[in-house]
Amino acid sequence: MTDFDAESYLAQLTTRPGVYQMFDDSGELLYVGKAKNLKNRVTSYFRASGLSAKTMALVARIANIEVTVTTTERDALLLEHNLIKQYRPPYNILLKDDKSYPYIGPYPSAGAVRSTLHLMQKVFKVRQCRDSYFRNRSRPCLQYQIGRCSGPCVGLVSDEEYQEQLDKTVLFLNGRSQDLLTRLADDMESAAAELEYEKAADIRDQISQLQNVQATQNIEGSRGDLDLMAVFTEHGHACVQVLFVREARVLGSRSYYPQIRLDESPEAILEAFLPQFYLSGQQQIPQEIVTSHTMADGALLEEALGAESGRKVVIKDKVRDARSRWLQMADQNAQNNLRSFLAGKQTMAGRLESLRRALELENIPTRMECFDISHSSGEATVASCVVFDANGARKSDYRKFNIKDIAAGDDYAAMQQALERRYKRLANGEGQLPDILFIDGGKGQVRQARQVLATYDISSVKVVGVAKGTTRKAGFETLVDADSGAEMRLRGDHPGLHLIQQIRDEAHRFAISGHRSQRAKARKQSLLEDIPGVGAKRRRELLRHFGSAKAIENASVEELSKIKGISDSVARTIYDHLHTVND
Repeated sequence: MTDFDAESYLAQLTTRPGVYQMFDDSGELLYVGKAKNLKNRVTSYFRASGLSAKTMALVARIANIEVTVTTTERDALLLEHNLIKQYRPPYNILLKDDKSYPYIGPYPSAGAVRSTLHLMQKVFKVRQCRDSYFRNRSRPCLQYQIGRCSGPCVGLVSDEEYQEQLDKTVLFLNGRSQDLLTRLADDMESAAAELEYEKAADIRDQISQLQNVQATQNIEGSRGDLDLMAVFTEHGHACVQVLFVREARVLGSRSYYPQIRLDESPEAILEAFLPQFYLSGQQQIPQEIVTSHTMADGALLEEALGAESGRKVVIKDKVRDARSRWLQMADQNAQNNLRSFLAGKQTMAGRLESLRRALELENIPTRMECFDISHSSGEATVASCVVFDANGARKSDYRKFNIKDIAAGDDYAAMQQALERRYKRLANGEGQLPDILFIDGGKGQVRQARQVLATYDISSVKVVGVAKGTTRKAGFETLVDADSGAEMRLRGDHPGLHLIQQIRDEAHRFAISGHRSQRAKARKQSLLEDIPGVGAKRRRELLRHFGSAKAIENASVEELSKIKGISDSVARTIYDHLHTVND
């Protein structure tokens, strides 16, 4: 904690719009932010309560704050963008795309560029060679022979005709396909009117090829140029998926993984991402931007982007029809790509190394297990065991344990039973021991796990408890070392903690799914087991015919009596019992 006198500083701070820069005691820039009201915004960092652990970690490092007052909020946005771009402060959301790609007009990826250039050669026959090669040709090359160049190097096409093809190519590369098709249709009619049928046929083929491309990429019911942005966050990371649409054609998409250090909401991530993405001068600003979340600064961003592009820009988050489907596509891709990114070997290797250092292990763990307990007031208790290795989740090794013969709600006994059943087998060589055993719980559960492992003379497994903090929010977990009993808190953006959270959350999900299945099965069985005169055979016939206990309950006496082995009197007994039980 620095000796920064926040109270004195805030007392004299202006209420005008501007940008604030936070520095540590070595002069390193930690964070840059903009504000409509500098005093209110900066004061919010020094509240007595309500701050996240990550924000408190930032505040603890602040030794100095500098502000720059601006005339308008838009000027503050632009200055913030420039400072972030120049200094890349560690606590800001930073646009990071680890792939380089060519940028041609509205085409967002190398794949889109390659397919576009391939089509351009076929349709417009514009040369692809370098000037030095072009100047030294005495006869046309192979590209001319296969119909992908018009041969301007040896005068096989006039300058006027070639310039016309270049103009059409420019329209095509700018995504103005509809304008291009209109122009081609006019040219085809003119050629036919002048009896130039061969030229008209060539133009007809060009139109056909362009229409085929549109047919594969167009989504009916929408026109225009727009980008769609969906953001998804999980385990301290974020993915922003950008879908590029031009002339109602989906030209491609890209995934970005902005660096986040604070507890940023999806809305805040988008507000930070958009200026960096569009104001860098490298990205075309479309007429319309559709986002997955509502941004408080949406109107301000519209104004800034409009001024940058020289025309009106609209930002929406409520859309229908084709735009809604595109946004759903972007959202699904954001989820899938982030999870793939987190499961990637490079990412996983970094998390495992961070975990090794945090737990002071000699070697990087290659196999980890995590146990969790789920029940409803003691009913249908299920324990889960999930397994992770260097490649992520090993779902084929997951196990569920239906817990029996314990007092309702006794999580310690449930954990003990599950661990005994699991590690008795592992001790006998029926499976592979993990390097780390995570227990979803505190010191009591950890002691239970350690005792079970000692019973089977297992000492090679590191046992770590994952206890929820007082707020029960992600990032506030306390890790309990079973060997020493020591407690440890990792910072909220720690890669090792993100891995622990991912494993713990998966164990929780798996336990809940097992519990719900057991509870449904138990309730279905108990509903039918107490009916007089209805044994296992009749219960089986009823379930086979109706499919579920709920359907049996909704059946009439007449419907019940149609089942093999169910007489009218038994049908009446079943009907009366089920409706008496539920009344």
